[in-house]
Amino acid sequence: MTINNLKQLRRLVGDELGVTDWHEVTQEAVDQFAAVTGDDHWMHTDPARAAQSRFGGTIAHGYYTLALAGGFSYGFYSLQDIDFGVNYGVNRVRFPAPLPVGDRVRMRMFLAGVDDVPGGAQIRTELTFETDRGGKPVCVAEMLERVYLD
Repeated sequence: MTINNLKQLRRLVGDELGVTDWHEVTQEAVDQFAAVTGDDHWMHTDPARAAQSRFGGTIAHGYYTLALAGGFSYGFYSLQDIDFGVNYGVNRVRFPAPLPVGDRVRMRMFLAGVDDVPGGAQIRTELTFETDRGGKPVCVAEMLERVYLD
C-alpha cells in the first residue's frame, strides 16, 4: 500500500495494515541466529536433547521471532513525502507461546498511532506473530518507528 503523507497515514490508525506470507522456521536459520547472538542453549540448537523436553523439539529464540519484524514490515506500506525513517524501539514485547522449529509463522500489523515528534512523526504499530498451528501468538509487541520529513 502506498501512503502519500502523514495525514493519510493518520486516517488509518486502528486499522490492520496487513498480514505477511507464511515463513518457515528452519533449524538452519535458528542455528545461524544462535551463532550470531551467542545464545546456543540446547533448547534451540540440540534437536535430540530438545526432543526429550516438554516442547518435543527445538524452538526458535523469542528474539529470533521478534527480529523477523524488520524484514516482514517492509511489505505493508510505503510512506511517501518523508526524507527517511528509523527503527526507534519496541514496547511491551511478550512471547506467549513457543515457536517450534519446522512451524510456519506470519505477522499481523495494526496501526496503533501516529504521534508528532520534532521534524516528523513516531509511528506505533502492534505486531502479532502467529503460527500455522493456531493457538496463542508466539510474539506480540508494539514497534516504534520515527519518520522525518523532507
